[in-house]
Amino acid sequence: MGCLSKAKMRSPVPTVTAARSPQRLRDLPGPRGLPLLGNAGQIDNQKMHRQLEDWSQRYGERFQISLGTRRILVCSNPDDIAAVLKDRPSGFRRTTRLETLSSELGIGGLFSANGDEWRRQRTFVMHAFNPAHVKSYFPSLQLVATRFLRRWQQHALAGVPFELEPDLMRYTVDVTAGLAFGTDVNTIESDGVVIQTHLATMFRMLQKRLFAPFRTWRWLRRREDRALVESVKYVMAAVHGFIAAARQRMEHQPMLFAQPSNLLEAMIAARDENAAALSESALTGNILTMLLAGEDTTAHTLAWIIHELARNPTLFAQVRTEADRVLGSDALPQHHAQLGELDFIEACIHESMRLRPVAPMIGAEANAECVVAGVTVPKGTVILMPVRVGAVAESNFKDPMRFDPQRWLQPSGPGNLRKAAMPFGTGPRLCPGRFLAIEEMKMVIALLARNFDLEAITTPDGLPVQERLNFTMAPVGLQLTLRARPQ
Repeated sequence: MGCLSKAKMRSPVPTVTAARSPQRLRDLPGPRGLPLLGNAGQIDNQKMHRQLEDWSQRYGERFQISLGTRRILVCSNPDDIAAVLKDRPSGFRRTTRLETLSSELGIGGLFSANGDEWRRQRTFVMHAFNPAHVKSYFPSLQLVATRFLRRWQQHALAGVPFELEPDLMRYTVDVTAGLAFGTDVNTIESDGVVIQTHLATMFRMLQKRLFAPFRTWRWLRRREDRALVESVKYVMAAVHGFIAAARQRMEHQPMLFAQPSNLLEAMIAARDENAAALSESALTGNILTMLLAGEDTTAHTLAWIIHELARNPTLFAQVRTEADRVLGSDALPQHHAQLGELDFIEACIHESMRLRPVAPMIGAEANAECVVAGVTVPKGTVILMPVRVGAVAESNFKDPMRFDPQRWLQPSGPGNLRKAAMPFGTGPRLCPGRFLAIEEMKMVIALLARNFDLEAITTPDGLPVQERLNFTMAPVGLQLTLRARPQ
């Protein structure tokens, strides 16, 4: 049941979970804060997900924190999380602050949209990323992967460590630009300043501002705030370039208005036909959102997968056996159907997302007073949901901290496991790009196993890899050393 306004209710406050005696939010346990600041002074933005996970162990599946004057409910039980996510957009929405910040940065579009605006935009994006269209993108994916293979062959020839994440981000940005926008940006073969640098700045500052107790940037511009302005200018210039190039293509090929070949063309056609259905700002915002989402989440997940395979040579050998069987003598997949045969690689992807979800916490805001996880929350209350707590709980997984792809290949495995591990979310706002993301990752892991040996994966200080949250969660400083596989 969704959250209904109190003015319209004559029955008890609605609930999104099983019936239990409701508690008041302010009566829940939680870490003690300071006057005015609340818990803001205790929170490290880049480690916030870890802190929420630790507090979940200390205070239970439901507790409260405060950021300034905002009292926030934290829920880590998978059933509670699923109930909230499935009640969007009626009962819950993206947080007001996320919507405001996204608008300030020009990151409008589907990700931060709510209500009817979200429903309108969702139609275009879902159409572009349905499995049939993703299949048609395969030649573009293969082109980018071929360039990526050449780049890694050069790394292997040099025989020295290289930073893993920047390379993976070049790959994911090139895929996104080619498939969603019809633009060949080819950052893989460029060593100059690339758009990824500016996207990283935007992600970091979005995370920082989202949980800041006070909006100081509105009256005091620090160096990092000025750098953000420059990054937004750079990225928006690129976005407008994508749009201009697409409009030019469509002018020369009018049939693209009726049969668009990518997401950008579909949105331009809809915009030109009915401006009320998709505004110019929504068009720009969706392009920027696709860049941000398409770059960071897939690149980070790939980095975590490679990290796990490098630490588990036996599993990497199984990946290689599967890649050899499916690809034969080819260096990378030549047909879309081959991606569907990489079952063990896909299991590795799901297992990595369980242990290292790149979106380790999800936020929502109640549209009206309601009961969440047995707690009565007022309208406008933010609910933070650290999703990994349930994904590594012994009650949900046997030997939960072990990287075990085989658990996803059991006959009854995936359906039950996905109830506790939700890397793409769940409910109506389930990630629309999940099919493409899985295929991008299968392509990289297959070409890695088919062509290279993992010589070493290290960190700058030689210590275990650390997690850093800049809106999405990434490994810090992973360096990979490759060796060409003997043929």
